[in-house]
Amino acid sequence: MSFLAELWAFLRSRKKIWLLPIVIIMTALGGLLILAQGSVVAPFIYTLF
Repeated sequence: MSFLAELWAFLRSRKKIWLLPIVIIMTALGGLLILAQGSVVAPFIYTLF
């Protein structure tokens, strides 16, 4: 949790709040690819990219 607090402080102090949605979406897509790596759904997810 300290990483998230530090990231939030950095984005707020540098006026880069607009980067937060990009970071969240990239993290979610990365997690989706990792979780679906060995499943039957993997071929369908890879066609999105």
